[in-house]
Amino acid sequence: MPTRALVFDFDGTLADTESAVLQSWQETFRAHGTELPLEAWYAVIGTQHTTPAMFALLAEHVPGIDPKALQPVTKARVHALLESLGPREGVLDYLETAKDHGLKLAVASSSSGGWVNSHLDGLGLARYFDAVLTGDRHRAKPDPDLYLAALDALGATAEEAIAFEDTPHGVTAAKAAGLTCVAVPNAITASLDFGQADVVLPSFTAKPLDALLSR
Repeated sequence: MPTRALVFDFDGTLADTESAVLQSWQETFRAHGTELPLEAWYAVIGTQHTTPAMFALLAEHVPGIDPKALQPVTKARVHALLESLGPREGVLDYLETAKDHGLKLAVASSSSGGWVNSHLDGLGLARYFDAVLTGDRHRAKPDPDLYLAALDALGATAEEAIAFEDTPHGVTAAKAAGLTCVAVPNAITASLDFGQADVVLPSFTAKPLDALLSR
């Protein structure tokens, strides 16, 4: 069956926001005299539970800490680190090729609509997408709800769609919804297990979209 739709994760897939978020949390932990264990980060990356999980972990190491007081500080640091953010290398070529082929495009992200849409606008990517599905309106990954909603929004079946993800949680969600899934890990997630993915690419530049579609 020919491919009619592509569904992209946002954080870490279309743009490497995850590096900035991780750096912010590492700085926060170090400012309080402790280190953030990477295995704790990997346990929640790609889900909706990152912020509460990080604050809960920090509270274990630093009793009496006030997450509400720290939240504006960590948020401001992330935005400062993201000021020079651009799309991941090769993403624009994929999106242009997809549009040339008349494919429908969606974003399926566990993050909030405010976060995703503002960054899509800032990156100049919003114009490519026919639908943006986010975690404030749908159950977050690894639940398949975001991908099922994306298929519904695009009027496509799972057999007609390909998902692009950068985390194992995201791959699990896409596969549970029945999509073919291409994992494109970033520097933060490259060491994780992507055994569930149908294809694993080291980057978007490693294989043109035309070659992937012909496969």
